[in-house]
Amino acid sequence: MIVSLSPGGQTITAADRPSERLFVGTIDGIFSFARQNGSWVLRDRFLPEEHVSALLYEPWSETLFAGTYAGDYEGSPHAGNERWPLYASRDLGRSWEKRGEGISQRNFFTLNLQRHGERARLYAGTEPAHLYFSDDLGKSWSELPALRALPGIEGWRFPAWPHLAHVKHVTPDALNPDVLYVAIEVGGLLKSEDGGETWRQLHGMHEDVHRTVLSPFQSERIYLSGLGGVCLSEDGGETWSNLTTKDFRIGYPDALLMHPRDESLLYVAGSKTNPGTWRTTHTADPRIARSRDGGQNWEILDGGLPTEIRGNIEAMSMNVWENGFALFAGTTDGEVFASEDQGDHWKKIVEGLPSISKVGHFRYLGADLKKGGD
Repeated sequence: MIVSLSPGGQTITAADRPSERLFVGTIDGIFSFARQNGSWVLRDRFLPEEHVSALLYEPWSETLFAGTYAGDYEGSPHAGNERWPLYASRDLGRSWEKRGEGISQRNFFTLNLQRHGERARLYAGTEPAHLYFSDDLGKSWSELPALRALPGIEGWRFPAWPHLAHVKHVTPDALNPDVLYVAIEVGGLLKSEDGGETWRQLHGMHEDVHRTVLSPFQSERIYLSGLGGVCLSEDGGETWSNLTTKDFRIGYPDALLMHPRDESLLYVAGSKTNPGTWRTTHTADPRIARSRDGGQNWEILDGGLPTEIRGNIEAMSMNVWENGFALFAGTTDGEVFASEDQGDHWKKIVEGLPSISKVGHFRYLGADLKKGGD
């Protein structure tokens, strides 16, 4: 089993023992690390020149998927170039094949997997905001067009250039294969109860929604992160309550994780302010917070983390095994931090990578295209 770390990809990996492999998606390819004598050692690099926005490992077929972003952001050297949206590898990156037939968009934002019995369905969200699914491990894709028939779609708009809203996150209900949630940045939270054939917009939260997680035991309980903070619904998204206040240290929460065997244990990460301020402050000043009581109370985790972190935390993953779990967090400055004691203590395990970044967020902080820092 491997752990993947990317802005729009897999966030939970469960196995019978800690993973020995870590794959990190960056704006300049994938970097593969192996655990060796307590450290993570670089082993390989794959798909150079590709902005890898989403990594996902499907264990039954042993397939690693890499969704890519075409680079149509301000200042991108790849803007306007023809890129392929999705690659797959059956040998942990040594060889790759193009997949993605049926996907008309070239900007991947998110990948997720829904498994029921022997069926594995992949979902892909893109920019502009389209939603696709595949039942043959990404070889062919079909669009769920009803998502774009919703009233108000003309108002969906992302603040950054090229100002196109995207499907930020797709969350299938593990207990009900017909239920899907889609976060539109910026456009709100959508719900389907018939496998994506029809959709409706949920209300009661800020329309800049980043991620949702569902309780593995009672999927009517939904947590979300976004510009409005961290919110909770106990009734499948019909009503919402705020779990954080306006003075919460993480003013722009993004990454959101729930322990798959303990729904009271949550983690959220993000910057102090929204990305529009980073150009003048020259720092995202991000933090990671933990709740042990289902989001009612939060503590900022700082053991081992630098007092000041410039790059935004744009990717988080949790590797869970029988008697423990590890957390991984990647930044737009090309750093990866890890904790193996529930977040009490952190260690920088990787530095100097290209930016781990959605769209062109790294540009707001002056990060170089090929390196993690200035």
